[in-house]
Amino acid sequence: MGLIEELQQILAPERVSQNLTVLEQHSKDESYHTPYLPEAVVFPETAQEVSDIIKLANKHRVPVIPFGMGSSLEGHVIPRGRAITIDFTRMNKIVEIREKDFLVRVQPGVTRKQLEKELKKYGLFFPVDPGADASIGGMAATNASGTTTVKYGAMRDNVRDLQVVLADGQIIHTGNLAAKSSSGYHLTGLFVGSEGTLGCFTEITLKVYGIPEQIMAARAVFPNVDEAVEAVVDIQQAGIPIARVELVDEPSIRQVNKYSQTNYKEAPTLFLEFHGNKDGLKQDVALTKAIAEDHYCQEIVFETDQALRHQLWDARHNLAYAFLHAHPGKRQMVTDVCLPITELAGAIHFAREIVTNSGLPAGIAGHVGDGNFHIIMIVDPNSADDLARAEKVNEQIVQYALERKGTCTGEHGVGIGKLKYQAKEHGGAYQIMQTIKQALDPMGIMNPYKKVENETVTHGS
Repeated sequence: MGLIEELQQILAPERVSQNLTVLEQHSKDESYHTPYLPEAVVFPETAQEVSDIIKLANKHRVPVIPFGMGSSLEGHVIPRGRAITIDFTRMNKIVEIREKDFLVRVQPGVTRKQLEKELKKYGLFFPVDPGADASIGGMAATNASGTTTVKYGAMRDNVRDLQVVLADGQIIHTGNLAAKSSSGYHLTGLFVGSEGTLGCFTEITLKVYGIPEQIMAARAVFPNVDEAVEAVVDIQQAGIPIARVELVDEPSIRQVNKYSQTNYKEAPTLFLEFHGNKDGLKQDVALTKAIAEDHYCQEIVFETDQALRHQLWDARHNLAYAFLHAHPGKRQMVTDVCLPITELAGAIHFAREIVTNSGLPAGIAGHVGDGNFHIIMIVDPNSADDLARAEKVNEQIVQYALERKGTCTGEHGVGIGKLKYQAKEHGGAYQIMQTIKQALDPMGIMNPYKKVENETVTHGS
C-alpha cells in the first residue's frame, strides 16, 4: 500500500488532497522564492492524527511541511523535493481561556484576528502583531514579533507551553502553566522559532494581557532619520512605557499617501502608540512631545479616537501592499536585519543608498524601538536581473548588520532565504544547532533544508 492510500486510512479521503489547485496554494508563501508542489496536502483535526501522519512519513522517509496561512516571507512552507504538506487550518479551536491566569490555550490554526475577537469578550488581548492575519502556530514557528515588541516582546516571550509532535510521532509538552520555572532545559524557547524543523505544534499556551484603559497613537515628523532615531532613544531612556514606535522613511511615506489616500508630510516619520491609564498617558504624552521637539520635530499629532488610530496603523501596516499595488504582477523581497539601536540610523542611511543605486522600487520601515528594520523591494519573480539586484542588496544589508553584532533576521525567520548566513552569524554555536536537529530529527523529515543545513538522509522516492 502506498503513502497516499495509508494517509486516506488515517484521515477521511476528502482530507487528503492531490488537487492541483490545492497543491499550488501550498507551494508558495508571500516571498519571491520559487514555488514547488508538494505531493499531497493533508488536513488533520487532532494531535493524534498529526502524530499518525508523521509516523507514516517516517516509514516512507517523506518530509512533512507544516502550513498555517502561508503568510511567511522566507519560503518556510515551500517543499524542496518530495514532501507532504500538513495544513493546520482545521485545527482552529480556542481550547481554553483562563482569564484569571491571563493565559489562553489554542490550536495552531487559530488566526491572530480570530483570537483577538474572542479575547475582547474577557477584556483581554494578545499583543504580538506581525501585521498579517497569521496563524498562531506559524507565528510561534517563526518567533514572530512586529510593532508591539518594544513593550510586550516577541512570540518567545509570550508562549508559556507548547504541545509538539516530534519526528517519531511522540507527543510532548515543553512547559506548563506556571509563570516561572527553573526546572529542566528551556524547551519552549528552543521550539519557538524552530520553523517546523524539530516538530509540529498542535497546541500553544499564550500569555495574554488586560486591554489598557486608554490607547493613544501619534505621528511625529522629523527633518531626518538621525533625529527620529535619537528621539526614540531619549523616549526610552526617559522610562516612557511606549507600546509601539515605527519609523517610515520619506519615499515610503510618499507611497503610503498614494495608496492609503492620506496626506502625511513626506519626511521621516515615527508612528507611536501608548498604552495606560488616562492620567499616566497625559504625562507620557507631554514628555514625549517635549523630547520630540528637542529633536526638531516638525509636526506631532496625537489620536485617541479608535477610527483615527486604526487609520494611522493601517497606513503603516499596508506599506508593503502600497508598493505591490503600484507594481501589479510583481512580488516583494523584504530584508529583515536587526541591530543595536545605536547602529540603526547608520544602517537605514546605508540601506537607502544601496537600494536607490539598485534601481528597484523600495520602501524602508523599521521597528525602531528594538533596532529591527525592513527594506521592501519590488521584484519581477521571472526576472533574473531583478532577483540578482535584490539579493545583492540583501547581502550587503546582512553583512552590515553582522559586522555590527546584529542578526540577519529579526522576525521573519530563516527559511530558505537566510539559510546561507547561519554559519557566519552563529560561528561554533551553529554546529550545536545542527547537533540538536540531528538528535530530534535523525531521518531529516521535518521541514528539511530550512533553518540549518543538516539533512543527510536520502528521502523516499
